[in-house]
Parts: sequence; structure tokens; C-alpha cells
Amino acid sequence: MTLPVEIARLVETFERNQDSYVQDRYGETQLRREYLDPFFRALGWDVDNTRGWAEAYKDVIHEDAIRIGSLVKAPDYCFRIGGTRKFFVEAKAPSINLKDDPEPAYQLRRYAWSAKLPLSILMDFKEFAVYDCRVRPTKATKPPKPALSTAGTRTTPTVGTKSRRSSRMTPC
Repeated sequence: MTLPVEIARLVETFERNQDSYVQDRYGETQLRREYLDPFFRALGWDVDNTRGWAEAYKDVIHEDAIRIGSLVKAPDYCFRIGGTRKFFVEAKAPSINLKDDPEPAYQLRRYAWSAKLPLSILMDFKEFAVYDCRVRPTKATKPPKPALSTAGTRTTPTVGTKSRRSSRMTPC
């Protein structure tokens, strides 16, 4: 299957305006509303709970509460199937360098490890990194190498959609 039209439109718009997005003025909330929410909608996730499902069965929980030690933290997105957490997505403003800044990767990996999720995704729309979160994270001077990443490359992403019958992503 080809790239969904909505994702192609989002990529085109982002590339056209990227110079202004990498400035400190363009924040994470804007990115989530203007790019990430529509991106995940285009992949078949009910980001806005348009089906009206009860809290326990929503596909996507925004800022889901998880306990890390004595603190309660909130990953930007929690993706679920049948009410079961599958992975987190932590969004960062495009001005943050995901490839070289260790803090966002540590934050995401700490969330996922605490929730016993095997992987999670760090993204700013222009780049994303999928991290193996099965090992307890430690602070590092350099972020660990992600399992999959577009950071520092210019590639067309492979697009997948969520299968309602299974808990895995299936290629389009």
C-alpha cells in the first residue's frame, strides 16, 4: 500500500515550514496537535476517542499516569489494544536534537521500563527513534542507540496500520 494521503500532506507541510519549527517558539503541544495527532489518526488509531469508548478501552490515552518510584509521570501518548498498554510515544519539540540529547531517551525508556513495556517511541515528527525498553535505563552522557531510528537521515518512512484483531502493527 502507498503512503496515506494525509501523512504525505503532513510531511509536505512540515518540510515546507521546518525552518520555523526548529526554532524554540514552536512547542511540543503545537507539534502534537498539528502533526502527531493527525499522523496517528491516519494510521488508524482513535486518538480523539471518536467511538466514545469507556476510559478502560480507549485506543490512546493522552498523558497516561504511571508511577516511577514515588512519583507519578505522564508519557505524552499511551497506545493500547483492548485496554492493554502496548507502547508509549514521547513527543519532543523539533528544536530538540533527539540524536544527541540523552535526556529525552532516558525519560522515555524510564517510563516504558517502569510500565513493563518492551518498546516505546521518541519522536518530533521529523525524526523518530524506537527504543528497546526491556533493560532498566541509566542516565548516559550520550543516548543509547535506538532499535530503529530516522534521526540524522532523510528517508521515507514505512507506514503501518494497527490491526484490530491482533496486538501488532501490520504493514500497509
